[in-house]
Amino acid sequence: MTDPTRRKILIVDDDRKTVSLIKLYLEHDGYETLVAYDGQEALRQAREQQPDLIVLDLMLPQVNGLDVCRALRAESKVPIIMLTARAAEDDKLHGLDLGADDYVTKPFSPRELVARVRAVLRRIEPSIAPEKAILQRNDLVVDLQRHTVQMRGQAVTVTPTEFKLLATLIKAPGQVFTRQELVEKALGWDYDGLDRTVDAHIMNLRRKIEPERGAPSLIVTVFGVGYKFAEEARAT
Repeated sequence: MTDPTRRKILIVDDDRKTVSLIKLYLEHDGYETLVAYDGQEALRQAREQQPDLIVLDLMLPQVNGLDVCRALRAESKVPIIMLTARAAEDDKLHGLDLGADDYVTKPFSPRELVARVRAVLRRIEPSIAPEKAILQRNDLVVDLQRHTVQMRGQAVTVTPTEFKLLATLIKAPGQVFTRQELVEKALGWDYDGLDRTVDAHIMNLRRKIEPERGAPSLIVTVFGVGYKFAEEARAT
């Protein structure tokens, strides 16, 4: 009988040897695994099985990985790690812009991939007391316990990585964070991303929460240093 407390990982790749290798390492690390070999089956399983994380190849039959990611982001916050042979930085940033939480290029180390899975899942774990769970700044309300964001009373859909970055910033209004500090505090010390990766996530957050996209008033750029959240955030 399956342990209901085990994390469930959906592996999506059209190469069956790659799927078998990832499945072997993830199950050895204690995860339950699901598999799909094309984009259409990936969407079906993601919707029916509700995995805790998806390892998603980009080059897929039926529906490509980018379209799978785009479709899932429109309806779900499930963490997504993209796995692909496309190593160009622009390809990585495009995947992150669509809402992926991490990006691993082929050929890859299965042990490193498992470590990335652990790191992403750690980032979505609630870690603060309920009495300090709700933070508000003007029309923005962030519930750190329920992992929800509202702007002007309307729900805002953010990825797990975007939420962790927002939570890190809003909990310390006025404090300036370098990109490296944001990686360490919000994404985990073992996150292996680029500076521009942080910038891409911040850009996505601004699109979703800033009252005026062209003039950010919540997440402020400190040129030559990094980012800070506007001061005088209120805790409720």
